[in-house]
Amino acid sequence: MKERVAAIQMASGPNIGANLIEAARLIAQAAADGARLVVLPENFACMPLQTHDLVKVCEPDGSGAMQDFLRESAVRHGLWIVGGTVPLHARQPDRIRAACLLIGPDGQVHARYDKIHLFDVHLVEGNEHYNESETIESGDQPVVADTPFGRLGLAICYDLRFPELFRSLIDKGAEVIALPAAFTAITGRAHWESLLRARAIENLAWIIAAAQGGYHVNGRETHGDSMIIDPWGQICDRLPRGSGVVAATIDSERTASVRRTFPALLHRRL
Repeated sequence: MKERVAAIQMASGPNIGANLIEAARLIAQAAADGARLVVLPENFACMPLQTHDLVKVCEPDGSGAMQDFLRESAVRHGLWIVGGTVPLHARQPDRIRAACLLIGPDGQVHARYDKIHLFDVHLVEGNEHYNESETIESGDQPVVADTPFGRLGLAICYDLRFPELFRSLIDKGAEVIALPAAFTAITGRAHWESLLRARAIENLAWIIAAAQGGYHVNGRETHGDSMIIDPWGQICDRLPRGSGVVAATIDSERTASVRRTFPALLHRRL
């Protein structure tokens, strides 16, 4: 089975309305190219001036402008959407959940994954400080869902550095993994491609990585370089910088063939 998929790259700002207009344009472009699955980047609807600003715009699970946009876009174009991350209410009122929603062409939420690994890092090279745990309440459950494209696993940005999460997705039957992200320019230059290709190679899975890419109103620079990678680690398409769409045709028969002829997943001992 072959299906056209796409990853969208943006340089979002704090204006939700403007971001949704840009996302709508790029989703329409992907749909016109034949994509049946579209992956949006992390914080696609709002890249805030301060991370804590997300608390002010977070939505209850199931309602709100950002979630309505995802549902309406999926129905309008008759496709599946991995909704990057949407800030949803958390148990604590001063926190959010960074939720990745899988929306079907029926407008229903078929899966929700809450970001597990939070980016609390000081990047000495650029004197950049990130403390996501001050604002984001961590999830604790890996998520894989059935789709027409095979079993789809969900991960978000910093999760990429934790191969045990990806192994757990494989143990749940994942054949394709969607990764919305907003990698920093510094860490992206050093590790983004290497980590993405490693996760594809070691798990013999397709990776659809949708990134923020460019300069943002809050002064942050994100790496971009959205790409789609096949189970052998080959890059099918990529976009180094700026807003746009990357697309490729994923082939479930190729996944099965690679896993059959190179059965590394069956050789695990630990």
